[in-house]
Amino acid sequence: MAKTKSAIATLSMPKMADPLLSTSGGATDLAQAEQVRVLSRDEHEAAAASLAEAFADDEVAMYFVNTPDTETWSEEKRWGMHLKIMRCIVLAHCISGLALTVGPNYAAVALWMPPGKNMDDNDTMKDSGLLELEKRLSTEGNCRFEEFITLLHKTKTKVLGEKDDDSWYLVYIGTRNEARKRGYARMLIEYVTRQADAEGHTCYLESSNQKNPAIYERFGFTMVEQIHLKRTCKWVDLDIMVRKPGPRESSCDPRNIAHHGQTAETA
Repeated sequence: MAKTKSAIATLSMPKMADPLLSTSGGATDLAQAEQVRVLSRDEHEAAAASLAEAFADDEVAMYFVNTPDTETWSEEKRWGMHLKIMRCIVLAHCISGLALTVGPNYAAVALWMPPGKNMDDNDTMKDSGLLELEKRLSTEGNCRFEEFITLLHKTKTKVLGEKDDDSWYLVYIGTRNEARKRGYARMLIEYVTRQADAEGHTCYLESSNQKNPAIYERFGFTMVEQIHLKRTCKWVDLDIMVRKPGPRESSCDPRNIAHHGQTAETA
């Protein structure tokens, strides 16, 4: 069942206030909203709504939802599942990783996993709701989710080797449609890459958008491999990219990025 962007927007985009804009601070609040900040746990639903919108048409993000056994699902139910997945992932990063936002009303959001951290421990999986996803996804959705997680873990370990536990992992980064071309993606990426350079850490991501590798290359990322999700007639591709630490200047203008920072784009 094809999704229309208008239907998605109608079904799922409740107005959720950014705490920075909830008081009458005027220009001061707007200026603060233009700075990268760390998300708190109680903001995860609003941030997830932004990512869900950014990834509404992403093949990887919808890989677990648009399955043969969900053909009878309503558009509302499909969107609810997509949003639920995003909420769980954002909350897991608020708990165990680094969830960032910039711009008014969560205009852009990035999920990073710092060196030595992961969201695989039982407490994080339980508290974020990731353990409950098995009960919500369809049978085929669960099979695809397991395929996805296994492939990503295996690939990251193989590519990074001994640096696997000592790297920054960009799992998701996305910008609301109306907030693109403002440089928010650059801010969310460089917030971490500057620190990674200073501390000597590698950065890693998977991208599901074929336009993005050329953009990430300008940030110092290099494509090292392409992997595939294979439970569809047409395989879904993910480009694996690695960034080594070191001084560099970025000439990138990544104003249209909405990827699985892994993905994410989904990672």
